[in-house]
Amino acid sequence: MDIINDFAPYVGLAVILYAIRQTSKVSNRYIPIVAIVLGVLYSFWESGVSPHTTLVGLKYALLGIGTVAGVKYFIESSAKK
Repeated sequence: MDIINDFAPYVGLAVILYAIRQTSKVSNRYIPIVAIVLGVLYSFWESGVSPHTTLVGLKYALLGIGTVAGVKYFIESSAKK
């Protein structure tokens, strides 16, 4: 069960970032900043403010950005074929 609790915030952030990327409200160049803000805020909400939770929030943000980029490149490479 612990794996699901660690994996859920990362997947949720990736879905939110992908949805934001699909809209034209936020420029794609600001997606990493939005990811960092959302990841750190979620981590603070989950565990309180501390240096460790800041690092956990940054981890969520990096994993979310990587997932969005991976999905983007996969879709683009599938469209070229």
